[in-house]
Amino acid sequence: MSEIKLNYHKTRFLTSAPDIRHLPEDSGIEIAFAGRSNAGKSTALNALTNQKNLARTSKTPGRTQLINLFETEPGCKLVDLPGYGYAAVPEQMKIQWQKALGEYLQKRNCLQGVVILMDSRHPLKDLDQQMIEWAVSSDLPVLLLLTKADKLSQSERAKQVKMVREAVLPFQGDIQVEAFSALSKIGIDRLSAKLDGWFSPIFTAK
Repeated sequence: MSEIKLNYHKTRFLTSAPDIRHLPEDSGIEIAFAGRSNAGKSTALNALTNQKNLARTSKTPGRTQLINLFETEPGCKLVDLPGYGYAAVPEQMKIQWQKALGEYLQKRNCLQGVVILMDSRHPLKDLDQQMIEWAVSSDLPVLLLLTKADKLSQSERAKQVKMVREAVLPFQGDIQVEAFSALSKIGIDRLSAKLDGWFSPIFTAK
């Protein structure tokens, strides 16, 4: 298989939807980005694509209330899912988000992988573990990014990555754990390489 290298700088915004019924046709390959409201999802997408405002970052975590789709190449889509936990929003809205999130993960056939972002200083909260469980039970490979890694020393970073790698073994899924920092560009190469691998069936099928 020839190695595919996508140019994520070409990524453009496609559409937003409140739930899977409002999403475009279930075709091609989608890779979802999920994480707590303050984990740095939008910042990671902006760093990956080298675009400051592709995914809107907000001073108030939890503003991503819709499923946002971005296209890198025809059929290759990145999906910014609503942030979970933390956000100061009405309970009813949280329940709606949770439902939209669960439906998307379980029913979207073109979903081929999930990038779960967690603050490297506070990883594996209950909702993070629930998200990993969801992905693994749906037979989806997972890339766990420990964000804000620049706030840790190199040895602390290595320690956290090792700890999380050991902690996720009981999930028995296809789970890769990497340190990530949008600010220091740590882990961006590994993220793009993982995405290339997940998107490659589109090109090899041609």
